[in-house]
Amino acid sequence: MFDKYLKETEIIDFSNKEIQDLAQILSKDCISDEEIAKKVFLYVRDEIRHVGDYKLNINTCKASDVLKQKAGWCYSKAHLLAALLRANGIPTGISYQRLSCNEYIKNIYCLHGLNSIYLKRHGWYRVDSRGNKEGVNAKFNPPFESLAFELGENEFDIDEVYSEPLSEIVDFLQTKFDSFDEMMESIPDLKRKN
Repeated sequence: MFDKYLKETEIIDFSNKEIQDLAQILSKDCISDEEIAKKVFLYVRDEIRHVGDYKLNINTCKASDVLKQKAGWCYSKAHLLAALLRANGIPTGISYQRLSCNEYIKNIYCLHGLNSIYLKRHGWYRVDSRGNKEGVNAKFNPPFESLAFELGENEFDIDEVYSEPLSEIVDFLQTKFDSFDEMMESIPDLKRKN
């Protein structure tokens, strides 16, 4: 049942030595999957810079590249979090929301990437490691979700828990852009399917 949420993929490349080493460090002395998940969440949330918040012209996709660059979009950070947890044997998926991107460009919407982690005591639990800032305070507090954003008008959760990133996300993250502004003009969106 959970096999697909534990497997390595081209993007969630957890056999990478640096990911393996970090996964081991973060899980040291932990006695439960919940403790490991919290340490991994805090690391990715706080130590990996969010490209949009820092206006970086960096586009990482593979988990190992995110760790190497210490930067990525929410999607990329979700890839790293999944890799670190899967390396520790914790089933982890990729989840998405459709949100307003008004903080970057007015009147546009985009997909937002986060994770769903299967915790033995709680079942599937969503976390958002995009990084905190003024007005954003995502936490790890199962069984209560504390995501980065509350849903507003024309915003919604995508219910499926994916074992791999959506192809449009991977395409966006693997595109070379000349500037941060050009990147923002191409950020992926998804309309609600009726």
